[in-house]
Amino acid sequence: MFSDPTFWVAVSFVLFLALAYWKGWRPIVAGLDKRAEEIKRKLDEAQALREEAQAAKADYQRRQRDALQEAEAILEHAKSEAVRMREEAEAKLEQSLARREQVAMEKIQAAEAKALQEVRAQMVDLAVAATRRLIEDNMDAATQKKLVADAIEEIPTRLQ
Repeated sequence: MFSDPTFWVAVSFVLFLALAYWKGWRPIVAGLDKRAEEIKRKLDEAQALREEAQAAKADYQRRQRDALQEAEAILEHAKSEAVRMREEAEAKLEQSLARREQVAMEKIQAAEAKALQEVRAQMVDLAVAATRRLIEDNMDAATQKKLVADAIEEIPTRLQ
């Protein structure tokens, strides 16, 4: 058995395995443990990144929803403001038209009053001219002189 080379190969193989186990087991296990810890750390980091990405996605979706709601609110406000402004403009237009109509009516009344005054003035002028003519035609020179003299005498009493 000691002279058999197979025996010595087997013994050397067992010794090699024992030596490899004794010297190499701890570094191999430590390396595997270290690698396992690094893989676990990377998995934890990936999980944290995934959760962070999901949180960011949810935040962006919430912001998008809020922005859409805000845009709809702004649009509704703009529509109501446009309706209010249109109603206000219509009311101002009605008031303006009423004022213009009133001004036009006042101008028409003023023109009517002026025309009536001019007609009356012309009638007075015509009546005075007709009266003068009648007086001149029906009055003699002595009566005219007497009327002029009486009028001159009345001037100082009328001026007081």
